[in-house]
Amino acid sequence: MAGVSQTNLKIIAQDCVDKISGEKAEGEFFNEPFKHLVIDNFLPAELADQCLDSFPSVADGEWDQSNDEDIEVKYRSRWQSEFDIPENIVDVVRLMNSAPFLRAMGEKFGIPKIVPDPYFAGGGLNVSVKGGLLGAHVDGNYHDPTGLNRRLNALIYLNPEWKPEWGGAFGIYDSEGQECVKKIAPLHNRLIIFDTHDYSFHGFPEAINFPDEHPRRSIILYYYTKAARPESQTIVDKPHSALWVKRGLKDKRGNTSRQFT
Repeated sequence: MAGVSQTNLKIIAQDCVDKISGEKAEGEFFNEPFKHLVIDNFLPAELADQCLDSFPSVADGEWDQSNDEDIEVKYRSRWQSEFDIPENIVDVVRLMNSAPFLRAMGEKFGIPKIVPDPYFAGGGLNVSVKGGLLGAHVDGNYHDPTGLNRRLNALIYLNPEWKPEWGGAFGIYDSEGQECVKKIAPLHNRLIIFDTHDYSFHGFPEAINFPDEHPRRSIILYYYTKAARPESQTIVDKPHSALWVKRGLKDKRGNTSRQFT
């Protein structure tokens, strides 16, 4: 299947930038409990559908599987570079890692000098099948390949025909991770960007009930700065992995910080 031409991808990128910046009215931006932006119908419908068609099955074995039944049950892609990305999906990744996209996000969230992750250290495709879950947590703060600080997450959901009884809504929690104050449905072609720091608790801790033929799918990319997170967003100033509410704000190994390179 042929990818999007350079000319058309540039046009799509500008349209997406306009949605992020507010030049188009599709998006909603929120400051509480942490900054997040939600935009429906983010990509052209044909491109979103092509991404879904190109999304690999969990049966093909090219996944890292997490199976910690109390906090994380899911699959994550094993990309090492852009050359591992499936056709059509690679066009969307190029768009989301492009300079116009980065500038628009940085300006919207007040975080200058945002850069993408060409190593895909954690970013890529996420899949959860029936029984999958993601406990309330805050994300890791440090990027081993570059020594940069993680600042933003961007997700595009690829879940046509989603129904509320399937579960899997993106939960946004209070600053202690105790109360879910908002749920955002993982609708097809919905973009969520959020400010990731030591108080931005999120997850979907209840096991999902997605049908076997419709697993919960998303593209997720991470963004970084040389500048450290502000002190007001920092609990642990040393490099740390994801910290889980059900583990007492410790990582999967029972630590609050980790070894780094």
